Amino acid sequence: MPALRLLVGGAGVVLVITTLSAAVRSFVLPRNESVRLNNHIFAGIRLIFDLAAGRANNYARRDQIMAHYAPVALVSLPIFWLALVGAGYTGIYWALGLESWEKAYELSGSSLLTLGTTDVSGLVINVFTYSEATLGLLLLTLLLSYLPTLYQAFSRREVTVARLELRAGTPPTATHLIDWLNTSGALDDDDQQWAEWEQWFVEIEESHTSLPILSFFRSPQPGRSWVMAAGLILDTANLIFSALDAPRTRQMELTFKAGCLSVNRVYRFFEVKAATESRSMMPGPEPKTDPTSPEFDQALDALAALGIAVCPDRDASWASFQERRTRYAGALKYLAELTMSPETRAL
Repeated sequence: MPALRLLVGGAGVVLVITTLSAAVRSFVLPRNESVRLNNHIFAGIRLIFDLAAGRANNYARRDQIMAHYAPVALVSLPIFWLALVGAGYTGIYWALGLESWEKAYELSGSSLLTLGTTDVSGLVINVFTYSEATLGLLLLTLLLSYLPTLYQAFSRREVTVARLELRAGTPPTATHLIDWLNTSGALDDDDQQWAEWEQWFVEIEESHTSLPILSFFRSPQPGRSWVMAAGLILDTANLIFSALDAPRTRQMELTFKAGCLSVNRVYRFFEVKAATESRSMMPGPEPKTDPTSPEFDQALDALAALGIAVCPDRDASWASFQERRTRYAGALKYLAELTMSPETRAL
């Protein structure tokens, strides 16, 4: 029995340390580090939502169901943390000499929730009860303190997504956005708009890898998506570079580079860590993120009809467009499937 108690106590210590490490790495460590414990929790909750979404007979209903996934997963995270800490301390108290698992569980629950309903005494046990009470408050405080940060990042992201919808039409396309840029004068020499989009991409990369649950927060309007917005900006810049007889400013090039880096780094973060989620989820309409040559020609014809100068060599323009698109198309397609993005048109 002494050997068994020692083994159980050691396992409890490891469980508590692992859970505390997961909490710190999730909300305190300023680095995009994957936390395996959180991934398992999120994947388990996602499976439940996939089963519910699978019973829906249309995308609108599935979108409504999946809109609850990220908030529910985020709120569930500290509940699982507290449960694991409670289980770890239960093993520790039993290893310290409590006569039954029931008493150990009662003491652990009382300490974790700071109820103070037990009369167990002893210096060593009291030290552990106080430490458990402290950890319980710490885990809840971590989430509550970071909720404003998370929702501020979400709000900044969605402002740009909503403004893009106003500028790029319904459904939003790169052709419509170029038309707006041309009529507003931003196509030739106005770098302010492109600088704002560069800043948006930089914030996406930072926030969606350090707080990955943000990627699954859906836009307030069902037809919007941050993945769709990212693809729209990149396709617009790509179309300008490849097919328009228009100046390409240094700011446009910086924005395009920032966008490629952003979507690829978010993609690489989820490619291995969340592969199970992308395989198990119920997809929405297949995201149409890969334009064909006829669609490309139609887009150039539409731009020419608006009085925008296009390059005469359509074949060279198409080849250039396709070459640049390989830098971000794979990442966009993966993220669109992972987040169940609404159906989009590239051009």
